[in-house]
Amino acid sequence: MEKRNWRDFKLYAITAANYHPGRDLLEVMEQAILGGADIVQLRAKDAPKEALLRDARALRELTARYGVPLIVNDHIDVALAAGADGAHIGQDDLPLAEARRILGPDAIIGISTHNLAQALAAERGGADYIGVGPVYPTGTKPGRAAVTTAYVREAAANVSIPWVAIGGITLANAGEVLAAGATRICAVSAIVGSERPAEVCRAFRAKLDAARAGGEPGSIAITVNGRRERTSARTVGALVESLGLAGKSLVVELNGEIVAREAWATAAIADGASLELVHFVGGG
Repeated sequence: MEKRNWRDFKLYAITAANYHPGRDLLEVMEQAILGGADIVQLRAKDAPKEALLRDARALRELTARYGVPLIVNDHIDVALAAGADGAHIGQDDLPLAEARRILGPDAIIGISTHNLAQALAAERGGADYIGVGPVYPTGTKPGRAAVTTAYVREAAANVSIPWVAIGGITLANAGEVLAAGATRICAVSAIVGSERPAEVCRAFRAKLDAARAGGEPGSIAITVNGRRERTSARTVGALVESLGLAGKSLVVELNGEIVAREAWATAAIADGASLELVHFVGGG
């Protein structure tokens, strides 16, 4: 993978095996790539080093086949051993300058940031890209306060290197993040926790492409679960599909009225509509 191409990425996918128990890591990530994820990070904080290296080498083969960069979280030694394209580090990990010394000038090095001061320091320090987040509360960063879309707006106005919004981002709130100025999105559970990772990635890419084009032609403004969104969907069924929720156990309320599932295909959505989507997860 030539480094000159990687900066065009839009959708960044991160591994999280705990969100897809019983499903193979490579199968899930290949589906994400086929759906439009154009950069992949291996993240397994508590995995034994031997298992991490095994997964890194397997993912290196997969991502190389599709021409997608592979980034390894934290473990620079594993990134080197597996021939990954680079590494992602946190604020409390190895200093950026040291990571660059070890990985070399051509490696892609990203760093997590949680405020504008950290972002600008990373830019001055030679980071290739930064993560901006967590935008919303997320299980991948327990105890870390959400930075909200306020920091996304600051990054859009002040950061020159590539940056990606991350943290609790789903198809339901991606519009809000994009409206704040993000042009790249990273998702974890929303992608790898889905039964259909490729479909979810395609839906994310559609939102990203629409935002870059200034909004989909003929799109309307609606409110979904309290968040303002723009959509080209004109029926409840089409909206549910665009949000990657087809096949889920949902109750849908449109302008204060519950819409029966059998009526979704014909229940019209107009500009200014307000919807509540409640997803029920089965349990005993």
